[in-house]
Amino acid sequence: MFYVLYKDTQYQWRWTLYAANNRKIANSGEGYHNKADCRHAIDLVKGSGSAPVYER
Repeated sequence: MFYVLYKDTQYQWRWTLYAANNRKIANSGEGYHNKADCRHAIDLVKGSGSAPVYER
């Protein structure tokens, strides 16, 4: 898996997570004005691997 960091048409930073087969599996869902904030969001997603999953 890998992340791609890029600027959208509004010049805000976004990320997309790709699987090993190059399919998109997640995205930032929002734009960030600062690149550092976008990278922080990636770190939060990476660190949530042990978070519980609830079903409704």
